[in-house]
Amino acid sequence: MSENGHEKPLNGLSNGSAAHERPIRVWCDGCYDMVHFGHANSLRQAKALGDYLVVGVHTDEEITKHKGPPVFTQQERYKMVRGIKWVDEVIEGAPYVTTLDTLDKYDCDFCVHGDDITMTAEGVDTYHMVKSAGRYKEVQRTEGVSTTDLVGRMLLLTRNHFKQGQYEYSVEKEHSTTMGQDSSARSPWTGCSQFLPTTQKIIQFSDGKAPKIGDRVVYVAGAFDLFHVGHLDFLEKAREQGDYLIVGLHTDPIVNIYKGSNFPIMNLHERVLSVLACKYVSEVVIGAPYKVSESLMSHFKVDIVIHGKTSVMKDVDGSDPYEIPKRLGKFKAVDSGNEMTTEKIVDRIIRNRMEFQERNRLKEKKEIELIKSLKLKGLTV
Repeated sequence: MSENGHEKPLNGLSNGSAAHERPIRVWCDGCYDMVHFGHANSLRQAKALGDYLVVGVHTDEEITKHKGPPVFTQQERYKMVRGIKWVDEVIEGAPYVTTLDTLDKYDCDFCVHGDDITMTAEGVDTYHMVKSAGRYKEVQRTEGVSTTDLVGRMLLLTRNHFKQGQYEYSVEKEHSTTMGQDSSARSPWTGCSQFLPTTQKIIQFSDGKAPKIGDRVVYVAGAFDLFHVGHLDFLEKAREQGDYLIVGLHTDPIVNIYKGSNFPIMNLHERVLSVLACKYVSEVVIGAPYKVSESLMSHFKVDIVIHGKTSVMKDVDGSDPYEIPKRLGKFKAVDSGNEMTTEKIVDRIIRNRMEFQERNRLKEKKEIELIKSLKLKGLTV
């Protein structure tokens, strides 16, 4: 790893080295369902191994056949992956099993995947061909998050992810072995381990660039829970209002006050990385105040405060949280044109509860069978 926190290419050469006649093209593929910071981190690491990152995304039909129904539609998943800052190109409808023909078709040198195992419905490693040909590289999977885990949180309405005060970093055991939310779950990939946030991880996700002289600074704030296409479209519209976009993320207790129920589904640290991975975002304020103050606007030299068309809950004192930017003539409501909300995603899960429970159960079962097989061969996981 280099001094600035970014991985070096495995060949020891810097990206774009003169030793290469052309840029190194890297291939990644996957479902990218509920595109979370674990997916983004995998793609970040993959991009660091080359110069140009091509990402293949599977269709709904292929995913349903091999894993069970996806939460996001293929069109939503295509858009979300395009919104990740390290992605250069998206290939729609990529085959579920990665072949050498696929790599050659898109002129990619090698394929990159995390150190977890992906299998077909028949239990075959989807990367066995590129592995055998020596055109496969592995990066470290991000501990503490998976689509299975997030689906499990919504199905169980668990608050394991939502802690306050001295319990903020604790992970409580709960009987949910088929949901991937039990800290003692048997599968090392489906089972939820604790996500441990570090400043290093935030640095890796952040551009680390301050606004340039003359840049128009835009500020938005919210929960941005279960980062989705509605958020993505809103942030794109907000970025169009200026040159440098700052996103203020509210703390878990504040989100719970104005969202209620089990929200947020993802805790503050998880939401920070999800938002930082978005290509439209320049900076994130961690634990931003609910009310946009004059001091906040002055500190970040905010030119315009943007909010979407969704209703705004009053602050605890009954005031409008945007009254100051409105009074200063620095407020604008922007319509993203997308009606997706976090609540609608949760509703998708709840309405199809049985399908997703079975999906999670089968995924863990396949992984456990693979672990047993590896152990019989004397291999470790």
